[in-house]
Amino acid sequence: MKRWRNSALAILLLVLGSASAAVTSISRAQAEKVHPAGREFSVDRLLALDDYFLGMVAERKIPGAVVLVQQHGKPVYFDVFGNRDSGHPMTADSIFRLYSMSKPITSVAVMMLVEDGKLKLDDPLSKYIPAFGDSKVGIDNKTGDEHASFGLVPLQRPITIADLLKHTSGITYGFYGDDPARKRYAQLDVFGRDWDNASWAERIAKLPLAEQPGTLWNYGHSTDVLGRVIEVVSGQSLYHFLKDRLFDPLRMTDTSFYITDLQHRERVAEPFASDRMVGPVVGMHDPADIGRWEAGGSGFVGTSADYARFLQMLLNGGTLDGRRYLTAASVKLMTRDHIGPGSGIARDYYYFPGAASGFGYGFAVRTKEMAEEPGPLGEYRWDGVGGTFFWVDPADDMFVLVMTQAPSQRWRMEVDVRKIVYDALGN
Repeated sequence: MKRWRNSALAILLLVLGSASAAVTSISRAQAEKVHPAGREFSVDRLLALDDYFLGMVAERKIPGAVVLVQQHGKPVYFDVFGNRDSGHPMTADSIFRLYSMSKPITSVAVMMLVEDGKLKLDDPLSKYIPAFGDSKVGIDNKTGDEHASFGLVPLQRPITIADLLKHTSGITYGFYGDDPARKRYAQLDVFGRDWDNASWAERIAKLPLAEQPGTLWNYGHSTDVLGRVIEVVSGQSLYHFLKDRLFDPLRMTDTSFYITDLQHRERVAEPFASDRMVGPVVGMHDPADIGRWEAGGSGFVGTSADYARFLQMLLNGGTLDGRRYLTAASVKLMTRDHIGPGSGIARDYYYFPGAASGFGYGFAVRTKEMAEEPGPLGEYRWDGVGGTFFWVDPADDMFVLVMTQAPSQRWRMEVDVRKIVYDALGN
């Protein structure tokens, strides 16, 4: 099998939990009742990942990467490549800015509260954040003057918790699109760190929605708003709720919003100086620059080993090491398409995750098989603008996790890695 670098593998196994690397409390036979055994990997073909990532480093496309392919609860491929920063080689315990890979974590936390009976998917958002009861939708009357033509109309129905989970709330981002509503998000500078989640949500609630709730998949701050809902319902800060219910039990010891122990600052992976922009006006932040905002949709930093435990829990149907975090029914609900034919939901032009996909609660979900985008139906995935990405493939009982800090390369890498991985699976 793969010629692992011994020190890197030792760190991964230590954090994953044992020499069996995240093997759960269920047996292989039991696991195959949940997931078919699937296809098995060709070792020689899987080693093409070596050539790919060594080439990406040599060509200075990326500074370095941590790459994990895990099947049946065990790593079948794991290696580190290149450099963590200008002075240190990449290591298995390197810390990465996760950006939008924060969204699945926060979405799981919401579903935990739904299972607790403290939250309902059809609850109006205004039940928890009353300021959203006054929300309006911004419209452009196309008169040529964005200020004179901009108007507001009432909601046809309230924003619901389910809308926030599937990005159909009308709450948007301000770094794409040129309609007046989106421009107001950009003008407000909602990515600042000088306010807590409560005051941040109040600011967002004053902005016009980009469209009526339930009508368009529209990438935006919906998951950040869910972070504040979690606080209201739980009575805890978002971080402390996640620490109590997910991070500590899952042993995700390096996942947080900020790096408070400066001894860990040297473990942060950095992009090339010329590749730090994650949006037209936003550069990659320093996770040691501590603020009050805990952005559930974009704010986490963490390691490959931490995120691997989170993904294995999902792949297992909500359990890991004998502990249940979600029911299998909730995991299935999160990872099935909610915006497909018959839903009445249109798809955003800018950020919708492809013609072969729908969207669940926090994940893109594979709904079509395409030769140019290999992967089975039911596979679910997401990525982060800093260069990290993953996908979970229940049919083959595996997940793939790539961690790097290279905003300009993230889409290219996901396409390339996907082709290598599925070429290495037998038919």
